[in-house]
Amino acid sequence: MTQMPRRILVTNDDGIDSVALHELAQAMQPLGEVVVVAPDREYSGFGAAIGDIWTRNPEAHDGHIDGVDEAYAISGPPALCVMYANLGAFGRRPDLIVSGVNPGANLGRSVYHSGTVGAALAGRVHGIPGIAVSQELKISAEGQAWPDIVAAVDWQPAVTVAAEAVGAMIEAGLVGENSQPLDPADVRVLNINVPAGPMSEIAGWKWAEVATKPRTAMATASLSPKPGFKGQYHVNVTFETPLERTEGTDTWAVDNGYVSLTWLSTLSALAASETAATKLIDERLNSLAG
Repeated sequence: MTQMPRRILVTNDDGIDSVALHELAQAMQPLGEVVVVAPDREYSGFGAAIGDIWTRNPEAHDGHIDGVDEAYAISGPPALCVMYANLGAFGRRPDLIVSGVNPGANLGRSVYHSGTVGAALAGRVHGIPGIAVSQELKISAEGQAWPDIVAAVDWQPAVTVAAEAVGAMIEAGLVGENSQPLDPADVRVLNINVPAGPMSEIAGWKWAEVATKPRTAMATASLSPKPGFKGQYHVNVTFETPLERTEGTDTWAVDNGYVSLTWLSTLSALAASETAATKLIDERLNSLAG
């Protein structure tokens, strides 16, 4: 079989117009054949969802990224972008998913909800390895507008780390070739979180566990009547900053100036061990069978 360059799909959950996406895609150019397939708008917090594709018909539109020959915007979340690419909508299927750069770290249980991480996990189920890369934000003033925060970010630390990680995964044989899916047992997903600030201020790198809590968590939720609308409510949420910073976790690493690196596990069934709960479920289901 003729050796073809590895095909790298770059996506995100912030949309095709994200500057961080553009810089990441450009950094991947020396490492393979790059195609960008990203949502046409913000899809943060969608995890690995693909949306209600059965009752609506998502669309694809040409995108433009300087230095990248192929770019598309999809009217759906990042996992859907990955699924369509795997099915051949944009030419040969990718050998690697690179998702990001997300503005803001994806630490602790945020990995369950992150569309950035969800895109990489969506690739795994199709035999495609991936990385998800996020960069911590430094907010200088209370109430600072989100567009102003993002516009001031230097994405090069995260982009640089991502490029090195991709190069290492290729060299280590963790990325397939010629659009052939890997054996599920060999597919790896790497979650990378880069602290805010220039490369010169990064303390180093830490392999880390996923923390039990994100750095900022929802603490309470309550309903308040929506004025003028009977039976409708605003949902009011309060937040807390957890004090737990356990050494060895991703939150601890980033808080202490380190890049956190985490291999994310697969979703797999646990053995139905002979516990009381297993036996009781067996008994109740057996009773249904008469």
